[in-house]
This record gives sequence, C-alpha cells and structure tokens, in this order.
Amino acid sequence: MCEKGFVKANSSNLPQIDMFTVLTFLRDDDRFNAPEIRSTKALLNCRENYGDIAIGYVQLKREGDLCIVKCRVCPEHKVRSKSYSTTLIINEATEKIIDVQCHDCAAATGIYEYMQ
Repeated sequence: MCEKGFVKANSSNLPQIDMFTVLTFLRDDDRFNAPEIRSTKALLNCRENYGDIAIGYVQLKREGDLCIVKCRVCPEHKVRSKSYSTTLIINEATEKIIDVQCHDCAAATGIYEYMQ
C-alpha cells in the first residue's frame, strides 16, 4: 500500500512538529494569506480531534535529515468527498517545515480550502 521507499506512518515514527513550527511556516510562506490563517475556520481545524475524521492513510520516508510525509486529507465538512493527496517535507535536524503541497485541490496555488 505504501509507495516505494515509504513506510506506514504511526505515532512512533512521525516527525516532531509543534504549533510554533507550523505558525512559522505559515507566516513565512508566500502561498498563505495571513488574514485567512486567523479566520474562525482555521481555529476550528486546529482542534485536537479534527484529524480523527480529516486524515486518511499516512506514509513517510526519511532521507538524511529530511522526513517526507504523504497523506490523504479530507475537509471535515466534506468527509464523503474525494480526499486530497498532500505532502509535507520537514527538516528534522532544524525542526523546520520545508514545504507543504496539496496535489489535488483547486486552491493548490494559494491557501488550501481545508486550512481556511
């Protein structure tokens, strides 16, 4: 089920990412619109149990200090819709998010719908 070179992700092998790492990435990346990040929907999506419904299969691959995490994400309000393929790349040595991509959503060039 995993792509070549990837392993199934679980709570013991995921990279360490805290809210400050995420906020730094959102602040520094030009694809995100700061007013939208502060919106009510963004706060709702940050709930501890949001991922229980929204996150599908997760796999990861480590290449040196980089950890590449791929998963399927579905907006909570569209759980019956097709999930989006997403990729997160993080430098585990510096605990910095290098990139986040949504490969399927229409808003992939701007702020992602499930982040609003």
